[in-house]
Amino acid sequence: MTDLPDSVAQRLNLLLSKANLAPLAPEQSHRFELYLSLLMRWNARVNLTAIRDEQGILTRHFVESILCARALPAGIATLLDFGSGAGFPGIPIAICRPEIAVTLAESQGKKAAFLRESVRVLELPASVHSARAETLATRFDCVTLRAVDGMEVAVRAATSLVHPEGWLALMTTVNEIEKLKVVSGAEFSWNERIFLPDSDDRLLAFGQRSRVQPCQHGS
Repeated sequence: MTDLPDSVAQRLNLLLSKANLAPLAPEQSHRFELYLSLLMRWNARVNLTAIRDEQGILTRHFVESILCARALPAGIATLLDFGSGAGFPGIPIAICRPEIAVTLAESQGKKAAFLRESVRVLELPASVHSARAETLATRFDCVTLRAVDGMEVAVRAATSLVHPEGWLALMTTVNEIEKLKVVSGAEFSWNERIFLPDSDDRLLAFGQRSRVQPCQHGS
């Protein structure tokens, strides 16, 4: 019988290999090990994620978020993780794509505190907005949403935070994606969906906002 890899980095890279994704660089692996340690410690006293075991976090949260980070369209310099929760996919994006300035928006105080601690410990090029994302006055090249409460309402709010020619990145399900496309409005055109590893239901979809904004009535 073959022994399972011992280290978090080995287990995560094995999962990435099974998903036909390239392994992490050593420095990235180290940050994911620290991130997992923080998640496990905080999850013991704060309800950060429904999935609480190490392997589940590696499989669902880490691998899916790494896929999102690597699939982001070219040219993205600023990114908002809308309703970041425990930091998915925003923190893995900050780890894998340090050239992107990531903002983690989370209105729940304890989760925002976890995000600030994660950014500090992992030394990430990211900032935490500890209020509702809708209160931000800036726009971003990309806005990500994953497992946000009230997804349709959140997507509608997120559209106003996307630059012209910017992107919405939705991690959702087959049953939900068509409704979310409608909610996003006619300004967004959608790429072919990407199914997430080991799933025929969960997917990643990118919608690009048009350059020309529609005329307002009476203008």
